[in-house]
Amino acid sequence: MQQRAQALGVELPPPPEEPTTCCGRGCNGCVWDGFYDAAGYWWEEATWRLEDA
Repeated sequence: MQQRAQALGVELPPPPEEPTTCCGRGCNGCVWDGFYDAAGYWWEEATWRLEDA
């Protein structure tokens, strides 16, 4: 996605960083849940910006 944006001259915000604090116990409200939500939002926003390019 970032390579495509760069080729089109579209600036994207950096994608969310992967969490480093997961304990691996499958907690309700795991940090990975938040990461996946943020990554999904980033993907939608990036797709929208690239469609307008």
